[in-house]
Amino acid sequence: MNTKKIFTLFSVSVLSALIAVIGYTYFVKPSPTVVEVPRAVYPAAQYTSLPSSSASQGQLPDLTIAAEKSIHSVVHVKTVSTQTTNYSGNPLYDFFFGPGMQMPRQQPVMGSGSGVIITTDGYIVTNNHVIEDATNIEVTLNDNRTFKAKMIGTDPATDIALIKIDATDLPYLEYGNSDGLKIGEWVLAVGNPFNLTSTVTAGIVSAKSRNINILRQGQGTLGIESFIQTDAAVNPGNSGGALVNTSGKLVGINTAIASQTGSYTGYSFAVPVSIVKKVVADLMEYGQVQRGVLGVSIRDVNSELNEELDLGTNQGAYVAEVVNGSGAEEAGIKKGDVIVSVENELVTKVSELQEKISRHRPGDKVNVTVIRDGKKKDFIVTLRNIYGSTDVVKADKPFNLLGASFEEVSKKEMMRLRISHGIKVTNVSAGKFREAGVQEGYIITKANRVPINSVEDLRKVVEMVEEGLFLSGIYPNGQVAYYAINLDY
Repeated sequence: MNTKKIFTLFSVSVLSALIAVIGYTYFVKPSPTVVEVPRAVYPAAQYTSLPSSSASQGQLPDLTIAAEKSIHSVVHVKTVSTQTTNYSGNPLYDFFFGPGMQMPRQQPVMGSGSGVIITTDGYIVTNNHVIEDATNIEVTLNDNRTFKAKMIGTDPATDIALIKIDATDLPYLEYGNSDGLKIGEWVLAVGNPFNLTSTVTAGIVSAKSRNINILRQGQGTLGIESFIQTDAAVNPGNSGGALVNTSGKLVGINTAIASQTGSYTGYSFAVPVSIVKKVVADLMEYGQVQRGVLGVSIRDVNSELNEELDLGTNQGAYVAEVVNGSGAEEAGIKKGDVIVSVENELVTKVSELQEKISRHRPGDKVNVTVIRDGKKKDFIVTLRNIYGSTDVVKADKPFNLLGASFEEVSKKEMMRLRISHGIKVTNVSAGKFREAGVQEGYIITKANRVPINSVEDLRKVVEMVEEGLFLSGIYPNGQVAYYAINLDY
């Protein structure tokens, strides 16, 4: 009797559950939840583990000619930089400077990337993040010859750098036309991922003028992003390598990947050659990039902004502010205008405007077309440099070799350290100071026995240096230090 009751109760429970599930499915009809996975962008020079598989590209056109042309012109770039760490616990150090004081220690850090030969006499373009802070740069050609490279110049705003090796009769890549690239066009990525030299991958152009906010994180509004997006496989070590078209001409410099792991997961990004060749030309001629600016703050136009402000267009670059005394203000451009073309070339978003303006130098006159009150108006704008003039900005090469910035020493600190003059090192980047071991906070009191009261004093000494620079100074903890610096590169 008890067994029968138990079986009956079990059957009723199962039947009730089935009815509840069926009723919920057919009458409540729950909607699926969509979760967006955030994207992280990594410089392609970072290292991680090798991927376990690769997807088939399907039927490809004949890419052998392009591969043969480009593979000998792409080099392996190896760098050595120094990383400063602090450690304490040294009894001798504690005895002189007190317990708990930290002593800086420099450790070598190895890096690797790619580069592209662009002249027969050894000029090589790569990414700034590949050689940034490097104290030694070594280049290995496809034929295994190795050269020490010297820095010619860098442009962090576009992540482009120019280095040079002492060689002749080198194979090089010709510039192609990145403006003429079409969505869906085949391209090759050539580089040295994971130290696997002379690697070629293929894909298509999946987007143009892409802004991924990787350069603006460090450069702010000066960062210029108008990347070519492709699905050619690019991995750590490909940074600075070539993106070429099916004719074997250079159309971009591979720079970043979109990934959650640091390895390739489907999309890569290259600086278009339209930007690269302008940056390279400036670095060769002036030692630094001559960047013309309009003098406006801008944002992308979309349907919401158009509806809100009645702009008369869903595309373009909206002028949010005009800088006083800028070329844009003098030409007559106003807040609320929408820039839709430059030199009769269409502008649909901010990244396209930045790319087109970046091709010009201070003093250049450009035709800018805007929409104002529903009508198109043309303005001739004379571009200025970042300092507000039309002059060419000359590189202060000897002084810039130091790789440091400075500030005045407060009277309070001078009294505490019992010094009467000096300037403080506030930042040390790639350059002679870092190579010599100069740390941030170091106060330079004399340079080549000349008392230093200002940055201009140090600049004058550096300009007169023939053999070397000898610094005398003191750190904030009272440690006296001397440095001998060779300014030859």
